[in-house]
Amino acid sequence: MTQAKRIETERLSLRALTAADATDAYAGWMNDPSVNRHLESRFAALAKPDLVRFIDACNADPATHLFGIFLRDGDVHIGNIKLGPVNAYHGLGDIGLVIGSSSHWGKGYAREAIAALTRFAHDTLALEKVTASCYGSNVGSRKAFVAAGFVVEGVRQRHFRSDDGREDGVMMAHFRPSK
Repeated sequence: MTQAKRIETERLSLRALTAADATDAYAGWMNDPSVNRHLESRFAALAKPDLVRFIDACNADPATHLFGIFLRDGDVHIGNIKLGPVNAYHGLGDIGLVIGSSSHWGKGYAREAIAALTRFAHDTLALEKVTASCYGSNVGSRKAFVAAGFVVEGVRQRHFRSDDGREDGVMMAHFRPSK
């Protein structure tokens, strides 16, 4: 399977993460309740060695494409985006992301990263369908995926357990354009 090292957009550089990217700032996002409240990783405190293990595991898995989201202006690491697992037989892949630096929320960076990784999934990996899901209360994530061309396929009622009780799971998809 093709492993991309870098994907460029107008404002962002998505590049494969390395152990050197497991910084204090990255660990800080992953342990910040305002950032991780919709992430499944929120159940354990994560230190830099945990991040290195995660990065190394993703990089060793040919069905996973993990990228750091970096601003092209200043090479600032503001989040991560992952495509995987990829199922080449069925032409499927799932996207998950985090914009860890709250000062970069609401600026369209998530939409830009999602659109770029979705193009890579369709054009380079020949995936027919790219999926994503989010908690019903994660309005920002849902808006970013919809702005990147995803459609809501369905809602799983009371699917996730959250600090506020049960939450719906919103299932989204982007289909490979017909040629």
